[in-house]
Amino acid sequence: MFRARSSGPIGRPGCQTGRVETPWSVAPPDALGEALHHLRLAGTFYCRSELTAPWGLTVPPLPGHLWLHVVTAGGCRLETDGADPVQLRAGDVALVPHGAGHRLRSAPGTIAPSVMDLPQTFANDRYSLLRHGSGGEPTTLVCAAVQVDTPGARDLVELLPPLLHVGASPRTEWMQATLRLVATEAEELRPGGEAVLTRLADVLVIQVVRSWLETDPAARTGWLGALADPRIGRAITLIHREPARAWTVASLAAEIPMSRSAFAARFTALVGEPALAYVTRRRMHLALDRLRAGDAGVAEVAGALGYRSEAAFSRAFTRVIGTTPGAARRAGALTPR
Repeated sequence: MFRARSSGPIGRPGCQTGRVETPWSVAPPDALGEALHHLRLAGTFYCRSELTAPWGLTVPPLPGHLWLHVVTAGGCRLETDGADPVQLRAGDVALVPHGAGHRLRSAPGTIAPSVMDLPQTFANDRYSLLRHGSGGEPTTLVCAAVQVDTPGARDLVELLPPLLHVGASPRTEWMQATLRLVATEAEELRPGGEAVLTRLADVLVIQVVRSWLETDPAARTGWLGALADPRIGRAITLIHREPARAWTVASLAAEIPMSRSAFAARFTALVGEPALAYVTRRRMHLALDRLRAGDAGVAEVAGALGYRSEAAFSRAFTRVIGTTPGAARRAGALTPR
């Protein structure tokens, strides 16, 4: 049902020196903007739900996915572990970012069978219509299960709270136009409708995350706080732009500019790991995505990420990822796309 797309950190022995242009070299000018820029989604599955009270639905856990719920008419209660229940109304958007199971109900305590056990009409393998309930007050939902498609985006998603909720208000009128497009496309899946819905999901998820970044103080701690820091955020942006460049602590500090010791201490304090550990981990996650895609061999990926030696690359990859590059590539070849 879900198909993942694959997409296309430094200064270690075995890496080339100097700037190396790679397919991952293009990035927007700021670190937070880059994180949102790379928030690409894949494997989208949509369900339009026409529900009448009393009704309830249980959405089972789906690791590696985000669930997006848009209320286009009526309202419901959303319950998920680790967060307080929220009441959703028409025009509201909710994001369950970690693939956790959750429940949607017309009212507290309503029986909520698994959506997997309810009859659905499938227009294709990516879109279904679900009708459920007991004939009372109607509610219409558009729900999407999506996968995050880039390493930078996964770093961001890991930091999101268990539930993000953006309610309809004059302040969020900028989101309502997107919601109206979602409702229109979901009512009747016209030619090209799947592509439109996928792009709209990208936009909605970014809008929800951006709203959280702007309004929640918790969004400015840890790695996200580091992105917002003018100096360390710039260093992270440079690493993301040029993952194959032979970075050292000294060369990163010179770009900021900061003293080497002050930069090293501030980077570790804000990000939670030393700069060179971060850039190596970033490179290996890029390599993992490329190997899983199966469009390049180990030597090619190693070279694209600045390694002169395939052996040096393999050692770094195995240390960070926990498996060999060859095994990762073979596992990707066995994954349906």
